[in-house]
Amino acid sequence: QARLVESGGGLVQPGGSLRLTCTTQMSMYSINAMGWYRQAPGKERELVAAIISDGGTKYADSVKGRFTISRDNAKNTVYLQMSRLKPEDSAVYYCNPGWFGPLWDDSWGQGTQVTVSS
Repeated sequence: QARLVESGGGLVQPGGSLRLTCTTQMSMYSINAMGWYRQAPGKERELVAAIISDGGTKYADSVKGRFTISRDNAKNTVYLQMSRLKPEDSAVYYCNPGWFGPLWDDSWGQGTQVTVSS
């Protein structure tokens, strides 16, 4: 299992945008699907979005129409473009391979904090 590094989080006002980046040491050509997860204080980690090798995507209902996941295999990177952010989007965001759930459940990165507040 290769290291996962998330970045791009920060403090943003409601309605604002952020782009998160996930980089892995493993070649993305070897990873069929990658997901973005988030965990807010006191809550379970949840799958926010996932992308598969053919470009297919899926999203949690709470972020549909606002978030877009994409991947750049040549850069071993997956992105999460977040728009029209809401306070309830505040959480630590993580990436992990898998379509239905995390395949590297014992190898999470440090995550990146997203705080949506005025």
